[in-house]
Amino acid sequence: MKFCIQLSPYYPDKTYGGDRVFADMLEQAKLADSLGFDSVSITEHHLLNILMMPAPLQFATQIAAHTEHLKIITSIAVLPLHDMRIYAGEVVCADIFTNGRLMLGVGRGAFAYEMARCGVPMDETLEKFNESLDLLQKLLSQEEVSADGKYYKFDPVTVMPRPLTPNGPQMMMAVLNPEGIYHCTKRGFHIQTTPLAGQHQLLLDQVSAFNRAKDEMGDTGKELTLSLSRVGFVANSAADHARILEQAERYYARFDNVFTGPGIVENGLIKELPRKQTRTELDDILLIGSPQEIVDKLGAYSDLGLDRLIFSCNFGMSQTETLENLQQFAEEVAPHFSDAPVTA
Repeated sequence: MKFCIQLSPYYPDKTYGGDRVFADMLEQAKLADSLGFDSVSITEHHLLNILMMPAPLQFATQIAAHTEHLKIITSIAVLPLHDMRIYAGEVVCADIFTNGRLMLGVGRGAFAYEMARCGVPMDETLEKFNESLDLLQKLLSQEEVSADGKYYKFDPVTVMPRPLTPNGPQMMMAVLNPEGIYHCTKRGFHIQTTPLAGQHQLLLDQVSAFNRAKDEMGDTGKELTLSLSRVGFVANSAADHARILEQAERYYARFDNVFTGPGIVENGLIKELPRKQTRTELDDILLIGSPQEIVDKLGAYSDLGLDRLIFSCNFGMSQTETLENLQQFAEEVAPHFSDAPVTA
């Protein structure tokens, strides 16, 4: 099992400055590269102070300029917010500027507040995403592409420059539904998923759907990977554990507001709302604990044959603590699941 660090910006205090937030993320990426992590992932979100990254392809090129080995995954790029004629060219350029290290993770969007204010209500996102995805694939793989759909109508165009590889960079699909995982895998996409609130049976169904599709594909699907996204942090004492969990709870009080809640946002800041989930229940589904406790939790994922864990640890801890967390994870957790040496 390989490990990815999600560089998810959290901006609860505007006085800290967006420049400092992104500098912190770049420093984390540089450390992850030196420690031998497989990849980093970057989100796309607009008009909000969590997961705040309105320019993921631009940031991917910045990461590539300061690292040597990391894959850089967009997790995820929200296709309904872009014009595919322009976006395809931006993807090609980002792939070139990252020296082919870009993996384009795509999805339909998740926050109704964000999507509606960008002109794509949630009830339109699936239909527009499907049309956008088909068009993006054509623009990256073919020349003189035209469109006559609901959202796109245009005469033949050719995206320039042409991609480094015949079909552009590798693409990853963010999918939760097991049947959706099956069909996306059959279409040749890498898969990123999560078992939501720690529902183990859902995870089993997700893995089963992926493996069923790969088995049916034979050699054509052997390179496809399944990545699992989880939130966590290394805690070295009971006091550390309690403090980290409290910070995670405050983060989720904002996240829930825009993910499943009313979407109350003031001046770009998501309001913290009371949560129905108890702190104990939250603790059960997060990967917060000692290195050995995290190893024990990850063992179940490794046994299922997951290819990559996307470890999200940016939910409000200080930059110093986050860097120490990455170092400790690389030295005391990752070696249990990988033969790759720690290099720094």
